[in-house]
Order: sequence, then C-alpha cells, then structure tokens
Amino acid sequence: MRDQVLWRKTARIIMDLANRLDISSERAMDLLYKSETYALLTNPESGLNLMSDEYIVNDIITELQNQ
Repeated sequence: MRDQVLWRKTARIIMDLANRLDISSERAMDLLYKSETYALLTNPESGLNLMSDEYIVNDIITELQNQ
C-alpha cells in the first residue's frame, strides 16, 4: 500500500514540477530522480513523504537553484 501511495505522490510531484518550470514531464522526472530530495522522499525515516506535494516541489526547485 505504501508503495502505491508513494508512486501516486511521485507522479503528482513530477507533473507539478513540469508545470512550475514549464518543462516536459520527462525532463521533470529526470530532475526529480537525480535530486537529493527524491532520496529523502523514498526514505520513510526522513518524514518528507508526509509533506505536501507543493512543499516537496519547492524543495526540488530550491535544490536546483543552489546547484
């Protein structure tokens, strides 16, 4: 069950990221999967999976800006 919830959350984050950055969903997926934020998202001990999609998208954008 947890995997299905995370999968749906990841899909929403990819679409939100694509819309916010005006990029393709494929590019957004690539950015997400290569981010440190995604590593935290998939680690249940981090608690990031409990945060809102918008919060996580903002984290990814901040991470990209700081690179």
